[in-house]
Amino acid sequence: MTLEAVKYRNGQLHVLDQLLLPHETIYLEIRDTQDGWRVIKNMQVRGAPAIGVVGSLSLAVETRKLNFNSMDELAAWVEQKLEYLVSARPTAVNMQDCERRINEKTHILLNENGATIHSVKLKLVAFIESLLSEDVSINKAMAAHGAAHVLLQVAGQPVIALTHCNTGSLATAGYGTALGVVRSLQSQGRLAHCFCTETRPYNQGARLTAYELVYENIPSTLICDSMAASLMKEKKVNAVFVGADRVVANGDTANKIGTYQLAIVAKHHNVIFYVVAPSSSIDLTLPSGDKIIIEQRPQQELTNIKGMRIAAPGIGVWNPAFDVTPADLITGGIVTEHGVFNPAQLQAGLTAARRSKGITVATGQLIPS
Repeated sequence: MTLEAVKYRNGQLHVLDQLLLPHETIYLEIRDTQDGWRVIKNMQVRGAPAIGVVGSLSLAVETRKLNFNSMDELAAWVEQKLEYLVSARPTAVNMQDCERRINEKTHILLNENGATIHSVKLKLVAFIESLLSEDVSINKAMAAHGAAHVLLQVAGQPVIALTHCNTGSLATAGYGTALGVVRSLQSQGRLAHCFCTETRPYNQGARLTAYELVYENIPSTLICDSMAASLMKEKKVNAVFVGADRVVANGDTANKIGTYQLAIVAKHHNVIFYVVAPSSSIDLTLPSGDKIIIEQRPQQELTNIKGMRIAAPGIGVWNPAFDVTPADLITGGIVTEHGVFNPAQLQAGLTAARRSKGITVATGQLIPS
């Protein structure tokens, strides 16, 4: 049974409080966009796809409860609420992609023949609700593409994977991105083992990924962040899979802090390195990674553990939530629901895929196997 981090039934939204895992399993009710903003900002919900889905569904929940006096009032309210939700964690681009899509859908519905405030409201809520199942389908498509590609790269040998942060069911609407590829390999009997980093300072790997791996009965081992180089030197890993909070036009990728150093170490040891990200995480408006705004997190995340201070009082703290991995370190490619792309061909391939609107695999250049 797959973990369900996001529960949405009949207009009611509940999300698993990931700050309490692995010790407690408690679902929080999300009654409006203020609740949605809060759980995203506090990292009770995290993972770029999950941020987009939960933020959007919190809008659907609140929209259901309200009456609007005019079409203009409805459109302005939706736009304002979406801007508010994006502000919770701006580095993750998925909420911005949802903002764009929901605003576009709102204006299309407003201009339909015979549109009424009530019909627009109902159709808009239905569209937002569809994003939940859409995300699961996208994750499964990515997992299939990524698993097939890496098996060709390792010449059919069992895959020994390393992953960073949490990219599974808890980070998405279900199944996962990078961890989804691991799950797909496991289901095919082609996964030998999965290593996961602890992912300091928030310990998403130790608290969340390890929890998922045990829950799914996947053979796995937890390591400290500082052990990755030794692990690769000992040839205990042949592929690295990470997620992404934002991938820009040239393939540079922002992901959880520590991803960049894993990519450097992987290249040194000739270990293939993949980024697994839905097209909603890809931002073609930014030319390169140096244009990505990196979120700075509170210093207490570094100095304290569960409210107890572990660092010397008075020490300065630098706590960026993300780093940027240059495209040339992504040696395996960028895995999307449309296929696996060489970073240099990402923009052309993804643009073609988006234009096709019904073709599963992009017509752009895929990485040769």
